[in-house]
Amino acid sequence: MASAAAIPSPAKPSSLLDQKMAKGHGRAPLLIFGVVLLIGVLYTGWSLVNDLSQVKSTSIFPYLLLGIALLVALGFEFVNGFHDTANAVATVIYTHSLEPHMAVMWSGAWNFLGVMVSSGAVAFSIISLLPVELILQVGSSAGFAMVFALLVAAIIWNLGTWSFGLPASSSHTLIGSVIGVGLANQVMAVKTGTSGVDWGQAANIGKSLILSPLVGFAVAYLLLLGVKALIPDKRLYQAPEGEAPPPFWIRGLLLLTCTGVSFFHGSNDGQKGMGLIMLILIGTWPTAYALNHAVTAKQSQDFIAVSRQAVDTLNHYVTASTVMGDPREDVTEYVRTRDFKPSTVLGLRELVNDMANEMSIFKLLSKVPPERTRNFRNDMYLVSEALRLMQKSGQPQLAAADADVLKNYKGHIDKATRFIPVWVKVAVALALGLGTMVGWKRIVVTVGEKIGKNHLTYAQGAAAEITAMATIGAADGFGLPVSTTHVLSSGIAGTMAANHSGLQWATVRNLLMAWVLTLPASIVLAGFLFWAFRSMAA
Repeated sequence: MASAAAIPSPAKPSSLLDQKMAKGHGRAPLLIFGVVLLIGVLYTGWSLVNDLSQVKSTSIFPYLLLGIALLVALGFEFVNGFHDTANAVATVIYTHSLEPHMAVMWSGAWNFLGVMVSSGAVAFSIISLLPVELILQVGSSAGFAMVFALLVAAIIWNLGTWSFGLPASSSHTLIGSVIGVGLANQVMAVKTGTSGVDWGQAANIGKSLILSPLVGFAVAYLLLLGVKALIPDKRLYQAPEGEAPPPFWIRGLLLLTCTGVSFFHGSNDGQKGMGLIMLILIGTWPTAYALNHAVTAKQSQDFIAVSRQAVDTLNHYVTASTVMGDPREDVTEYVRTRDFKPSTVLGLRELVNDMANEMSIFKLLSKVPPERTRNFRNDMYLVSEALRLMQKSGQPQLAAADADVLKNYKGHIDKATRFIPVWVKVAVALALGLGTMVGWKRIVVTVGEKIGKNHLTYAQGAAAEITAMATIGAADGFGLPVSTTHVLSSGIAGTMAANHSGLQWATVRNLLMAWVLTLPASIVLAGFLFWAFRSMAA
């Protein structure tokens, strides 16, 4: 075992990096970012004004509420930017592959692109955790209390951990906030049997959040061992000397992995705020945002056709003795309680048939009357969730051909309701980028200096980044939120363990404590805020 005196001190490279990181971004990068920011703000503002100009309102209150809610939502993404995105640049900075401020600009650009090409699957997987009645009544005081509680709780916890330089997980924070709101909603209305948390969906997301750091540690550990066995180049396993950059091919690999992590961070983490922003837009201006006006006339006709197919398919599972009730109430009850009854299929069939009849009259989603828009969207949401739960539970047992018909129908419904306007993506991307530019240093120092006892080697940096890039990319493909922070930090710890470099256990304990406390703290904080906001609005 190496003696303490034999452990290389990171003091010299740290001081050199401190000098670099203390410098400003420079005029040219700031000018470029300023121009991009200005163009993005103008485009976002123009798009929002153009959307709202099609909707008449004699009151200024919806405009004020929308403005405040958007500022809070984008504030969450801003904090997410300077809290999480720094993880992507730590390795290229501490291996001298990129100058710190250039690394931050590069990462910000790829985060932007990641947000812009994101699918929205992660955004709506998080929304599906929320109590169904709050989603259906998102324009009510309870709905806004929910959104504000989620966002404010996440911002407070992220700011608190960032102030201590701890790379806690924004994903864990937001999921904890969702659970806190769900529990508070259930406790506050226990007599009415109101819904709480979708624990099945929460468990699926929880597994991805819990397993991802374990995967990060193990894969990075094994990857470094594999690289050592296959590539004998000693330069890979040495700490950088002075300010010298790594060999060209190693530098290219590290730059590639930084790019990948930044891109996938944007495509995964950027979606978490998008879903909440869409709830805000639907709540304040349902006529403009509750339904996807980009759906074409041909797609609308296809929707009517597949609706007829879905009605015929559901008829196979309706029993003659089933008593007709209120279709919307029957389906809502099923989505809320997960208690399947024969009336569930009958109610679902009636809702599908009614929507098909209305679409044959309206022709286009943009032609749905304002007074019908919110209910039409809610019916679509209920049908989509009911079909998802039926498929998950296996009740009723569907024939393969029937399951395919209903899956195709659900896809058409989701296209009409689960959409994210381009300007929302631009706004989120800008908030993430601006956050990255402002607050990256604290977390970079923790990841680069305080996890391992020795300075990062080139191979360690590459192994950790490759692991993070692959893990986040895979999760994004499956529509699951994961923590960039957890994956990369645990990956670095894995490479330190594989290299026998030693871990700074004080930092590791602090990281573990932050990770362990994030869920309960955000649950309590969001639950309390939801109660407070509901009480204020009562």
